[in-house]
Amino acid sequence: MIKDNIKVLVISLTSPLLVGVYKKNKLIKSYIKTEKTSDILPVIFEDILNLFDIKALYMATGPGSFMAIKVSFVFLKTISITKQIPLLGCDGFYFNQNSPIKAVANRFFMKKNATISPEIFDGSLEDIKPFELPFILDEIIFTKDVEPLYVLPAV
Repeated sequence: MIKDNIKVLVISLTSPLLVGVYKKNKLIKSYIKTEKTSDILPVIFEDILNLFDIKALYMATGPGSFMAIKVSFVFLKTISITKQIPLLGCDGFYFNQNSPIKAVANRFFMKKNATISPEIFDGSLEDIKPFELPFILDEIIFTKDVEPLYVLPAV
């Protein structure tokens, strides 16, 4: 089991689910899965927990898929409590170059001046950047505030 300052980052805002394992803040293993978060997250973490001694958990808190965010939060919070390790979060815009994030229909979540809101996106879909696991985990962007960002558009 690898014990050297291991941290795990979960980005579950859209498909695919991204999970990165970091040693001394450098990405050493990644999981990219298209299955439902509720089905595949336990499988991924079974592997991670067998291979690594995790010292901290990180997550993208939203916005994005309401159910995937909720499942990830409850799952990671449970591990955080039972293993007595910190859980930290930040919004997902850091992981897609501040690109719009799909909401519903033609609405996308946008971040402008630290405010996140659902808006009609009139740009090209080719301009939307995919989520990516960073090669270096920049801990300064994360906070202890891991409340999920359930930014829901009016129905």
